[in-house]
This record gives sequence, structure tokens and C-alpha cells, in this order.
Amino acid sequence: MHNLYQQLRALLPDPPLQVGTVIAVSGGVVTVQMPGGGLLKARGDAFVGQKVFVRDAVVEAIAPNLTLEIIDI
Repeated sequence: MHNLYQQLRALLPDPPLQVGTVIAVSGGVVTVQMPGGGLLKARGDAFVGQKVFVRDAVVEAIAPNLTLEIIDI
């Protein structure tokens, strides 16, 4: 018999990978501004002005500095 918790986790989607711009850094926590204007705090290291990939409130990597285009659906 499988673990019920693992079965439940298999049903839930993984957290999305998001990209944003670092606007503040304080003690290993960065404040990231999302393209839509929202803010979130994430653990990790980055410099102000850098674009970063964030998943589940953790900075995963530095994102390339490319032009971002938002398309409403």
C-alpha cells in the first residue's frame, strides 16, 4: 500500500516557476517585483535590479535580462 500523503502530493500541481526583478535585499531575503506589479519575498541571494527565477518563495537562479512581453488572454 502506498503512503497516502505521497498519493495526495501526486495529485497537487508543482509550484510555478516565476520571473521578477529584485527591488530590495535584506539579510538573505529579497523582495521581487513581478511583471504584473505584485511583490513577493523569497529566500536567496541577488542584487537589486537583477531578474531572478522564483519558485515556492526561493530564488532558484538568475534570469537572463531579456525584454518581457505580457499578453492578456
